[in-house]
Parts: sequence; structure tokens; C-alpha cells
Amino acid sequence: MNRHASVRVGRRLVQYAGHARGAIVAALILLVLSVAAQLAGPFVAKTIINRDIEGVQQVWYRAPAGAPGAVRVDGQLYVRGDKLPHGAPRQQPHTLMTLGTTAYFLPGTVEAIAAGSRPGEIREEVAGHWRTIPAHPISRAQMFAFYRPELPNVIRLALLYFALLAASAVFLYGQQYLLQVSANRILQRMRRDVFHRIHCLPISYFDNTPAGKIVSRITNDTESIRDFYVNVLANVLSSAVTMFGIYVALFILNVDLALLACALLPILFLWIWLYRRYTVQVNLRVRALISEINAMLNETIQGMPIIRAFNREARTAAEFNEMNQAYYDGQTRLLRINSATGYNLAGVLRNLFFAAIIAWFGWRSLHLEPIVSLGVLYAFVDYLNRLFQPLTQVVNQLATLEQARASAARVFELLDEPGVEPEYGAIPRFRGEVEFDHVWFSYDGVHPVLSDITFTAQPGQTVALVGHTGSGKSSIMNLLFRFYDPDRGAIRIDGRDIREIPPQQLRQHMAIVLQDPYLFTGTIAWNVGLGDPRVSRERIEKALRDVGADRLLRNLPGGIDEPVLEGGSTLSAGERQLISFARALAFDPAILVLDEATANVDSETERIIQDALQVLKRGRTTFIIAHRLSTIRDADLILVLDQGEIVERGTHDELMALGARYRQMYELQTKALGVTG
Repeated sequence: MNRHASVRVGRRLVQYAGHARGAIVAALILLVLSVAAQLAGPFVAKTIINRDIEGVQQVWYRAPAGAPGAVRVDGQLYVRGDKLPHGAPRQQPHTLMTLGTTAYFLPGTVEAIAAGSRPGEIREEVAGHWRTIPAHPISRAQMFAFYRPELPNVIRLALLYFALLAASAVFLYGQQYLLQVSANRILQRMRRDVFHRIHCLPISYFDNTPAGKIVSRITNDTESIRDFYVNVLANVLSSAVTMFGIYVALFILNVDLALLACALLPILFLWIWLYRRYTVQVNLRVRALISEINAMLNETIQGMPIIRAFNREARTAAEFNEMNQAYYDGQTRLLRINSATGYNLAGVLRNLFFAAIIAWFGWRSLHLEPIVSLGVLYAFVDYLNRLFQPLTQVVNQLATLEQARASAARVFELLDEPGVEPEYGAIPRFRGEVEFDHVWFSYDGVHPVLSDITFTAQPGQTVALVGHTGSGKSSIMNLLFRFYDPDRGAIRIDGRDIREIPPQQLRQHMAIVLQDPYLFTGTIAWNVGLGDPRVSRERIEKALRDVGADRLLRNLPGGIDEPVLEGGSTLSAGERQLISFARALAFDPAILVLDEATANVDSETERIIQDALQVLKRGRTTFIIAHRLSTIRDADLILVLDQGEIVERGTHDELMALGARYRQMYELQTKALGVTG
């Protein structure tokens, strides 16, 4: 997938996301609130450390009785310098300092202390000069007294910290729920669009595309796109907002530290670029292989009787294993790339940055430059840890992102297939006059299958099409139903060119009975009426009676409500054929096409079907494609085709009297039947 195509796919994914923009915007708002609540935590912790824990280690001054926050030491009250009332005198300064786990309350303003050369001594720095003094540590109880006034603040801030965590969890739940709902809504619309597009595509598309590949695009590929909206979109948006918030917080904390963390950004962009470069084509190939595997499975299941009859199990298994191995190899390659660029690489980067921070602090300490406070350092390390979480999430979603983009490209390719939007609406019932006027047609635009076909069928007439396989009989019916349009010439019904009539309206008053009729999963009654509200239960029952199907179906436990499996596999060929006859009769077409309707039935069922044919043909123009010439002796017009041309035409008696091709075909069949009989 080139860059332009990738951008186009991404744009269309965003357009589909626009159908759920309200929920997505609400989710983004909740996401921002959740991230803000999460990132406020380290600032609260920094305040506790700097003000209420580390903050007690500063200069204390003599305080008057009743001063808030005062601490009694050796009978005197002292208060922190930052809490001394404004304008109050600063008397008898003392400095609270710690050395390891030992605390000292030293007179004067002390800048730093260090261990002395002998036990019981310490060194203190005052005004830039070091001196050794006797050590007088304070007790643990006395040390705790300095912290006691800070406890209410610590408790309030701790409660605030947990409240922020709880609020963040609530906002995060709402954000994830809304994104899940949005993703399902988007996928619902996408599947609806794909299914609608299938009904707009020309029959030639289905002739050239295996059903399994189409099914794979509607199921597997759209499910992969769902992962994009649910996982990738959620995680990438969450990670982007979180990273942005973390960088804002880092710059508020310390500009130098934030600039150091900014070095992650070019590494992340390079990371993504390299990953996409090495995985795009692999992902496209993997998605294509899934489609091919589905197509092969569909074909294998449908052709299982042939596979077993001709002992093709081993060869079919070998072909499947070859395809399955190619899919395994592609997935393994993706796995190697993902393992190399996933969590482990993020861990390496995190450790490198921690090492850089330690080196930076060490260098500042060796050069005696000012170092950030302990609270700032804690907050920075916390933010840096949090920064690698969204970074790892983004990288871990790259595989899902590329799979989704590959699947989206295949789905959008199907949606972009040229088709004709259905135009529904009622039109008056045809009288049934059908005219082919110098019609030429080819499937590939090069080799004609019909050449200068011209004939007229009057309303109510029966027209039979005969000829050897490949002579063009079925192609004429494909043109009549507008499954294809002729290259030259015109087809008219009641004097009107059928290209001026929307296909859905054209077929309202037409019906077809195929040689191997297709039945849908449901019941016999549903297969006759096809769920059309215009076809009542009484009409269905009458149609079945009129074609004689009640005699064959009466022994079924459920009668006409007997369940039918996919394709009608539990019914005989004759039963399926009679149901298809009843279906055609129930819709009362003006034009009926019978495509070798008696080719696959036994003699007894054929007699029933012949009676049904007389009922079906009554009052409508009928086209019969037949190999058994004995079934069309009563046809009003017989067209004999050879290599796409009409070579003879007339009634049965006229063609027999002509003594040409039709008579040869008829006598050959009659002789064959006589021999077998």
C-alpha cells in the first residue's frame, strides 16, 4: 500500500468515525478529565513531600504562646519560618536537619551538615564555612513532634490523591464505554454499507470473485477494523492525550528535565516509521491469505461429494496446508517484528533515560550546581514512568493498526466497486411482449457469445431455446433479466427498452426456475413466499397445490412448515424443483423463464412437473431452455442456437419438416430414449 493509498484509507476511517462523532467527542472529554485527574496525583505527592515532609527541615523561629503550628523544644515554642506570621519578629533561629536517620535541632541558620571525624561530632556549614560542633541529636518522639502539625495537611492531600484516582477511574470507564459503543455503531454502519453494496454489484462481480473472499471481507476484515476503533483508536487517543499532559506537567516542574524527556519524541516517530516500512506489505499479504483460506474452505465444503468421489482429499489437504503454511510464515514474521519492537524495546529506552537522569543529577552534584527538590525529583520520575506506559501502548497497537488498515483497504475496495443503486417502486404489469433486436453480447468484450440475435415473443406465447452447451441459451436469459446489458442492439418489453427500466422494477413481473434451484435456510412456506408481505399464506398454499407439490410434500412431518437447510440439501431434486415452481407461481410473473427445469428429475416427478408447467405457463410469456426436446413440442416458437447465432426458428412441426439441425437433434434423442427403454 503506497503512501497516498494509506492516507486515503486513513481519511475514510476517520469519515466513518464521524457517524459517531457525538459519542467520540464525549469520550474524548472524559479522557481529558481522566488524564488530568491522573496527572494531578504527582503534583499532590510533590506538595506533600516538599511542604509537609521535607519542608520541616528548615529554619524555625521562637514563637509566642498560642501560635498555630508551634512545636515545643526544651520548654520553648518554635514555628516554621514559612509559617511565621507576617511582620512577626524572627527570634532565636534554629535549623532542623537530618543526617541519615538522625535529626538535629541546631542553633542559627545552618545550610548543610555532614558526619564528623569522631563519634558525637558533626560538621555544619554556616555562611559558606564549615565547623565541627558536638552532636546533640533529638529523640524520635521530638522529631515526630515537628511532623505532627503537618499531619492534617498530609491526610487532606492523601484523600485528595485517592479522590483523583477514583475520579480518573470513573472518567476512564465512561470513556472506554463510549468508545466501545461508538466502535460497534461504526461497524454496524460499515457492515450495512458493505451488504448494501453487494446488492448493487453486477452479476459479473460474483462470477469472477469466490464467495469465500466476499464473506471474509464482510466478517474478518470488518472485525479487524472494529479492533482499530476499539483498541487502536482508544489506546492511541488515550496515549496521545496522556503524553501531551505529561509533557505539560514536566515543563511546569522543570524545563531542563522536560527537554531531556523530549528526546523520546523523535525516537518514537522513527520507531513507528521503521515498523510500518517492514510490516505494511506483510499485513496486506496476511489479510489476503485469510480471504483465500476462507474461499477455499467454502469451495471445499460445497464440493465435498466431488472431492470424496474422486479421492481428492489428500490433494485438497496439500493445497490447504500450503496456503496455511504461507499464512503461518507471514504471522511468524509479524511476530518477530512485534517482539523486537514491543515491550522489550520500551524497557530498554526507559532504562536508558533513567541512566541519563542519574548521570545528569550526578554531574550537577559534582559541580555543586543547584539541584531540584526531592518532591520535584519524585514527581519527575513518576511522570517518566507514566510516559513509557502510553509509549508502549502506542507501539503495541502498531500491529493492530496495520492489520486494520490492510483490512480497511480491502473493505473500501469492495465499497468502491462500480454498481447500480437499487430503484424500487411499482410499475404496471407487463403484457409480455419481448423483442430482441439485433443483439450482440460478449462477457469479456472480445469474444462474442451472442451474434445478431433477433426474435419477438408475443404475449402469452411459449418460446423454447435449444442448442448444444455453449450455444448462448442462458446468455439470452441473462440479458433479459438485465444481469448483463448487450454490447449492441436492444431488448424491449412491450416496446420499451429494458435499459430504461431499473432492474429491480423490471424483475417485479419476471420469474425464473433454474435447473438446480436454490433454497434458503427457513421453511418450505418461507421459500415460496420469500418473506414478501404481498404473498399471503393462502397464496403460498394454493401455489403449492397448483404445481402438485402437495403430493410430494404431504409426507413431511412439518408439511409446508418443514425446516429447510441451506440449499435444500434435505429435499430431493424433484421436491426442490416443485418448490421453485410454486415460488414462481406465487409471485404471478408476466414473463417466466424455465432454465432446463426438468433436467435433473426422474420420470415420475417429470410428469408432475409437466402438469405444473401447464399451470405455470397459463396467461404469461414463457421462455424454456431445454435439452429434452420432447418437453417443448407444444412451444409456439422454437429457436435453435449454434455458437451464439439463431440457425433455425419455427414450431416443432415446421422444424421437423425442415429436416435440418433440429430434426437431427430430436431424432437422436428419440433413438437414444428408445434404446434405453
